[in-house]
Amino acid sequence: MQLDSSIAAVVTGGASGLGAATARALAAKGVRVAIFDLQQEKGEALAKELGGVFCEVNVTSDESVDAGFAQARAAHGQERILVNCAGIANAIKTVSRDKETGAIKHFPLDAFNFVIQINLVGTFRCIAKSAAGMLTLDPLDEGERGAIISTASAAAEDGQIGQAAYAASKGGVVALTLPVARDLMNDGIRVNTILPGIFETPLMMALPEKARDVLGASVPFPKRMGRPPEYAQLAVAILENAYMNGEHIRLDGAIRMPPR
Repeated sequence: MQLDSSIAAVVTGGASGLGAATARALAAKGVRVAIFDLQQEKGEALAKELGGVFCEVNVTSDESVDAGFAQARAAHGQERILVNCAGIANAIKTVSRDKETGAIKHFPLDAFNFVIQINLVGTFRCIAKSAAGMLTLDPLDEGERGAIISTASAAAEDGQIGQAAYAASKGGVVALTLPVARDLMNDGIRVNTILPGIFETPLMMALPEKARDVLGASVPFPKRMGRPPEYAQLAVAILENAYMNGEHIRLDGAIRMPPR
């Protein structure tokens, strides 16, 4: 797909981190970008910077997602690109023993489900609703109507202690990539997933500098955390390469996460 001003895109989780970097990279190509996020102040500021539109969207809600797509399409027309970056993480062991009382407790199911609803179900919700809109478009060269990129994690393949919910949600995103690409193959819509490793996201940058240095040094090469523009660079390359479909790609400096 040629990225230019004739193309509209939606980036979920686009107000910060990997999503913001992707929104900037797409806008630099001339793409008309809509940002879906709950961070209104950051989202509106970035949309103003990029000449795009901010849509306050909760990906766990059908009504919110529908309203977001309606707002984005009213501003820019039907999107040909969807990049799913909205997501959260938590760290809770499946079962643990209280150090003071000795009481045994398990991962609260509402906390487990919350991560699944945002990271996995929210991603699929946006995919399905965006793809339905893409089907209304005339095909481009080689019959392409659109392209979708989702964000999983290295944790999908080597989740750490306390990451049962997070790893399950991201593993689900990886697992749905190929079947959804097959579902949409006759409609000219490509579906791919990126699995980032340790990146300089707001969550990671909130850690003490010493902790960040240790994490960066654990990466085989280069010995640092990934930078959001590097994620965006890969996303752009996937969008521009019409033969890239049904694939999941690790972007992690060759790290394989240890148990903890």
